[in-house]
Amino acid sequence: MRSTPTSPPSSAVDLFADDTLIDPYPAYRELREQGPAVFLTAYDTWVLPRYEHVRSALGDHRRFSSERAVAHDDSVNDLMEGSVLASDPPQHDQLRAVLAEKLAPRALADLRAAIAEQADRLVASVVERGTFDAVRDLAEVFPVTVVADLLGLPEDARDTLLPLADAGFNVLGPMNQRARDALPLNGELFRYVATALASGKVRPDGWAAAVHRAGERGDIEPAQVVRLLVAYVVAGMDTTINAIGNTVEVFARNPGLFQEVRAERALVARAFEECLRLESPAQGFFRVTTEEVDVDGVRLPARAKVLLSFGSANRDERKWERADEFDMHRTPLDHVGFGYGVHVCAGQGLARLEARAVLGALVRRVSSVEPAGEPVRRLNNVIRGLSSLPVTVRAHCA
Repeated sequence: MRSTPTSPPSSAVDLFADDTLIDPYPAYRELREQGPAVFLTAYDTWVLPRYEHVRSALGDHRRFSSERAVAHDDSVNDLMEGSVLASDPPQHDQLRAVLAEKLAPRALADLRAAIAEQADRLVASVVERGTFDAVRDLAEVFPVTVVADLLGLPEDARDTLLPLADAGFNVLGPMNQRARDALPLNGELFRYVATALASGKVRPDGWAAAVHRAGERGDIEPAQVVRLLVAYVVAGMDTTINAIGNTVEVFARNPGLFQEVRAERALVARAFEECLRLESPAQGFFRVTTEEVDVDGVRLPARAKVLLSFGSANRDERKWERADEFDMHRTPLDHVGFGYGVHVCAGQGLARLEARAVLGALVRRVSSVEPAGEPVRRLNNVIRGLSSLPVTVRAHCA
């Protein structure tokens, strides 16, 4: 990084306003043009909008710390202190190690056939209707079912999860009305998980049971058990749901592209990765600097709050040609849609497995996907996705 002194750029843009959340990309572009680090006057916070610096900061937890910093509001950070999301190594490594074996490639490979079969059954049921909501009937149903099964949630305890998981992300933003409304739901989320995933209620072979055993062995503090379970409940659903919904929307808006995927089904995986880049489900998380940091000539003071903007980084023209265009022939595997570094999404392998299964089943079973109404944008301080996506499909005749 260069160290040439420069006047720190600043911006009055509100990245968490409704109109910006609906279409943040013009604001991101403006911020990228302003500089490598920009001070957001509305929130007394810095933002890193360019790919190079976001990825570098994600890989530098010693200077860009997650401890008491992953949310914008300090009271939320106090509540999250010591959680897997709001901690750094070595504590962070200790917490992630609890389910590392369950999320390893070999363990996921053992799940592939069952997840593919489950995806095919669900897709077959919605395709039979002809017209359905690709978010509510497909993208929301599948990841919730898979994760609930893996955690060992009882059948009657699943319908409550989505609004509570949504609240878990809203409180990570500034304390706007969305975050204030989410605060009581966040408390309800912890109470719900503590009850529904109590040691005596979960299947002994499920992920939740493995977390409880880690607490009983002393691998983690007993107080960390519920926190860790909440982290996997929240992270295991929303990002996958929104990434699947975003990909189906691309298929519906681009019939030629969908036919190309049908002709070469290996492109399903590339299409999903390109959607993770183009419409990052998690738009960014906060960090705090532990010392003064020079970001390409812009000096950030120690203890500065910094937003690492995944959504902007993944559309950086300095990194991607035609960055605002969907191109499934590129190989964007170094996008930061799942983060990077020690806090890279622990469940990214499972998310890819789920998405490829459900999107692959859709490609096999239908010959066309068309919009059946206007999609509805879901407004969340952190997560980008749709709350509704009506589509009409034509079943493929073999």
